Amino acid sequence: MTTPVETLCLVRGGGDLATGVVSRLHHSGYPVIVTELHYPLAVRRSVSVASAVFEGNLQIEGMEVHLVNTAEEAIKRSQMGFVSVMISTGIPDVRSSIIIDARIAKTNLDTKITDAELVIGMGPGFEAGEDCHLVVETKRGHSLGRVITHGRALKDTGIPEPVAGYGESRVLRSPASGQIIWNVNIGDRVEEGQTLGSVNGIEILGPFNGIVRGLIHPSVTVVEKMKIGDVDPRISNHWNCISDKALAVGDGVLEAILSWK
Repeated sequence: MTTPVETLCLVRGGGDLATGVVSRLHHSGYPVIVTELHYPLAVRRSVSVASAVFEGNLQIEGMEVHLVNTAEEAIKRSQMGFVSVMISTGIPDVRSSIIIDARIAKTNLDTKITDAELVIGMGPGFEAGEDCHLVVETKRGHSLGRVITHGRALKDTGIPEPVAGYGESRVLRSPASGQIIWNVNIGDRVEEGQTLGSVNGIEILGPFNGIVRGLIHPSVTVVEKMKIGDVDPRISNHWNCISDKALAVGDGVLEAILSWK
């Protein structure tokens, strides 16, 4: 029987939910490699391993995350106890027996059940037994983090989950297509009506008093109505912590791996 340290895990996507998975696997002893886009779309960048693409190396809740250039370097760094992040739109040759699609694309982009010995899909768009072996539920509620052995996860409603009573209003969406100029940083306390940034001269205003929980990186070219930020009505330091939801999903992925025969 192989031990965690002998079982390399490839996580496709490095956003905030994916980082909950990476955290659970890393702290359980699994070497982890993460693949990301050249311009990651992560909003909660302070708790997303995807930020290594912009920053090189960073720390997130006890994890040392390193950006690497090759598959060989990714394997070496992950075996040394670092989380390796590499830019790749496909599946790199890293000899991984476990692949987790954590891109949360709401649909299956290209993952196949034959990609690895164990393929896990996260959230809507995947069917256990068809395009992956197991699915982990990502929607809040009674089923969050549950492992699905047959069938699909719950459908995406397109409606953001409420936080302290605020749902859609807490999500910042781009008023136009183009480049963002931010006037605030993640973690800043903001007020209703405050100018948070702009796209092509069109202002993005604070929806209510709260804390900036996430901002997409300004180097990303955005399109109109795209999610670009998140404001938390709770005045706390939650913006700098991996969320309970992400960790619950991570628990589900860890269960899926440990229960897989």
